Amino acid sequence: MTVHDVAARSGVSIATVSRALREPHRVSEDTRDRVLAAVRDLGYRPNRAASSLRRGRTGVIALVVPDIVNPYFSSLTKGAQGLSRERGYGLVVVDTTELAEVEAEEIAALRSQIDGIILASSRLPDDRLAEIMSTTTCVLINRDLSELGVTAPTVTIDERSGARTAVGHLYELGHRRIAYVGGPERSWSQGRRAHGTREAAAELDGVTLIDVGSFAPDVDGGRAAAAAARDSGATAVIAYNDLVALGLLARWSETGIRVPGDVSLMGFDNTFVAELSSPRLTSVGADLTECGELAVELLLERIDHHEPAEAGLHRVVTPRLAVRDSTAPPADADRG
Repeated sequence: MTVHDVAARSGVSIATVSRALREPHRVSEDTRDRVLAAVRDLGYRPNRAASSLRRGRTGVIALVVPDIVNPYFSSLTKGAQGLSRERGYGLVVVDTTELAEVEAEEIAALRSQIDGIILASSRLPDDRLAEIMSTTTCVLINRDLSELGVTAPTVTIDERSGARTAVGHLYELGHRRIAYVGGPERSWSQGRRAHGTREAAAELDGVTLIDVGSFAPDVDGGRAAAAAARDSGATAVIAYNDLVALGLLARWSETGIRVPGDVSLMGFDNTFVAELSSPRLTSVGADLTECGELAVELLLERIDHHEPAEAGLHRVVTPRLAVRDSTAPPADADRG
C-alpha cells in the first residue's frame, strides 16, 4: 500500500495525508481521524528512511529512562512507542541505570543520530540539564526548569494533588498517625510528593505525619524501610512508589504483620504491579501511557518547528486514586 491508496481511501490529497501523519495539529480532527482510519485499514507503513532524507532528518527519536525494569518507565515507554510508530518515527530507548554520568554520556552519543530526545525523570543536576536543553531538541518528563528561567517543554504529574489524595483517603478511613516512606533525596518527584504529603497532613485536624526517611525506589528500598515504618507507630503508611510498597508488604508478611489488619499501606504511581500483590495495593497515580504519548507529541511539534505558546509547552496530568485491598480503617477502636 502507498500514500496514494491512503489518500484515495480517506478522500483527501497526498499532501494532506502527509500533514496528518507528520504535523497532525495542522489538519482538522475529522480529517486526521479519516486519514488514521485509512492507514489502519490498509496497513500502510510510511517509508521512514525516504521521508527522513527528504526532510533532512533521521526519523528517529530517543527516550532516556533511569530504569527500564521499573514498571513506571515501562508504561511510559509503551505510550511513547505507540505514538512514535503512528507518526512514522522510530524510537530508541536508553536505560541509564539511575546514574547521572551514564545519562550524560548517552545523550552526548545520541545527539548526532536522532532528531530529538525525551528525558524521563532525569538524574542530571539542574544546571547540566539546562545546558543540554539549550543545545538539543528535548522534552522533559517529571522535571521542570522554570524556576531557573529555562523555558522547556515538559510533561509533569501533579504530585502534590496525588499526595493530597493519598492522605485524604487514609484520613477518611480514620487514620490519624500516617508514615511516609520516601524515595531518593535528589528525586524531583520525591521532593514534590513529600511536600504535598506534609501540606495535606498539616491541613487535617489531628493528623501526625512521620517521615521515615529516604530509600532506594525499589523493592529492596521498601524492605529496608519496613522495620522503621512499623516502629513509627503509624496505622497507615504511604510509600514513595508501588515498588517500595511491595517491598514493605513482602517484609511485613515475613514477620507476621498483616496488611491491612495491622497497618494500611498505599503505593504511588498505580502501575500494573499494584494488581499483582496479595492484598492488592491501593495506589494513586496518573495514566503513564498518556504521559509517554504527550511527551512524543510535544517533541514532534518541536522537531517540525511548531512552537506553541508558552502555556502549551507544559502538559500536567492529574493522578487518580485506585482503592484496592491494602487500606482499611485502623484496628484500634478510637482510630488513632
